[in-house]
Amino acid sequence: MRAIKRMVQVLWLPLVFAGLIWHFAWYAVHGPRVGSLAREAKAVEIAAAKVSLVEAEAERDSMERKVAGLRGDRIDRDQLDERARALLNMVGKDELVVPYGNGHRLF
Repeated sequence: MRAIKRMVQVLWLPLVFAGLIWHFAWYAVHGPRVGSLAREAKAVEIAAAKVSLVEAEAERDSMERKVAGLRGDRIDRDQLDERARALLNMVGKDELVVPYGNGHRLF
């Protein structure tokens, strides 16, 4: 009995420290905010956000090019005519209207 008591007295501190080390090592890998798995998930989320940003910037640039033709001293007559027809929902007698499907845009 003395040998078991002596062994418990000797091993309790190293076992506690080993448990703490195991806990922090597990948390370093699986932790919700600081773990390496969470870091990888956040990197994927950031990559998706960058793709979304590039798409939004491309759409903004396209809109800016359209607006630039309608602004300033020189107005692009073709673009003004196109915009007026789109707003008024009108076409000329000799023109043909080709509808695009949902989600498809000409430009």
